[in-house]
Amino acid sequence: MIGRWRGTGLPTGHPFDGMLEALGWWGKEFADSEIVSPLLFTRRDGALTALDPARLPVGLLVRHPRLGHLAAAQAIFRLALPLLATRRPTARLRLIEWRGRSGAAMVYDHQPIIDVFRRVDADTRLGLMDLRGLAAPFFFVLRRDAGPDRPAGQPL
Repeated sequence: MIGRWRGTGLPTGHPFDGMLEALGWWGKEFADSEIVSPLLFTRRDGALTALDPARLPVGLLVRHPRLGHLAAAQAIFRLALPLLATRRPTARLRLIEWRGRSGAAMVYDHQPIIDVFRRVDADTRLGLMDLRGLAAPFFFVLRRDAGPDRPAGQPL
């Protein structure tokens, strides 16, 4: 899991389908098991910025998931990106057992969220976000991104 990963939602009919992408979600980065940026977003200038999940209204989105699909909410979120940014790690990578199988998981520091990952191939992971309060997990795909100017795993 070490490295930078480009994320996309996996359409399943979940209320969160397409929401992260509409807000500018780019992916995740794992420098090591203790230094994880779970939410990388694209700024207006095209650069990536890591967001602090503790500053996000996750509970509001659980109760009203369609809010993230509204153009006005997306515009407000884009304006608030600098206020939500952080240079500190906000999650950790751990091995956990989920549904009887051990595997990699990302545990958020200040939100009731665990992302569980399954290997598809060397450069692709299937992920699911297990968020307290959601009736079903949200599925996404991560693809390894070395980038042309920096190797995977080098901090932002």
